[in-house]
Amino acid sequence: QVQLVESGGGLVQAGGSLRLSCAASGIPFSISTMGWYRQVPGQERELVARMPGIGSPTYADSVTGRFTISRDNPKNMVYLQMNSLKPEDTAVYYCNTVRARPGVGTLYDVWGQGTQVTVSS
Repeated sequence: QVQLVESGGGLVQAGGSLRLSCAASGIPFSISTMGWYRQVPGQERELVARMPGIGSPTYADSVTGRFTISRDNPKNMVYLQMNSLKPEDTAVYYCNTVRARPGVGTLYDVWGQGTQVTVSS
């Protein structure tokens, strides 16, 4: 069973930092692309950062230079270090991976339960 569990959200003042963590299970983690998304009520979920098993990470323009995605393959963990936080970073943050249905090959998203990040001005 695939499971993603986020932690580390909270309330922080503008300019502060938070580190989100995501524990993954049930997947071949070291070769899986892992991502962080965020969603504000009434808006679509948007990609924040994504990191393949091998290769370089990619970031949304809005977080480039402030956020860093990293992973610890032996621990099946992915992290999002968020620095210089702004009120507009306030959202629910979700950990994500994409899986293929066995025998069919169609892809589907797997999401964690989300963790709230609130940045006060």
